[in-house]
Amino acid sequence: MLLPLSVEPEDRSWQDYANCLGVDPDLFFPERGASTREAKEVCRGCVVREDCLECALVNGEKFGIWGGMSERERRRLRRDRARARTASTA
Repeated sequence: MLLPLSVEPEDRSWQDYANCLGVDPDLFFPERGASTREAKEVCRGCVVREDCLECALVNGEKFGIWGGMSERERRRLRRDRARARTASTA
């Protein structure tokens, strides 16, 4: 998913190693209710999967498959992380 980022990270060289490099971006932005299986399969085993996911989380990506996760999965991860931060400060 080599799309322009809303927040410019210092180093995006990790994108050069992504499994999705050269893959049709439409695969990662399926129609509502369509399967995400093919996109997630591209992400599976990608050496920069975690970098991609963190990039999406930092930039608040609300659409598409990033780091092998859907919008819903990323929302859940953000919530879980927020709860963990709150618990660690209590």
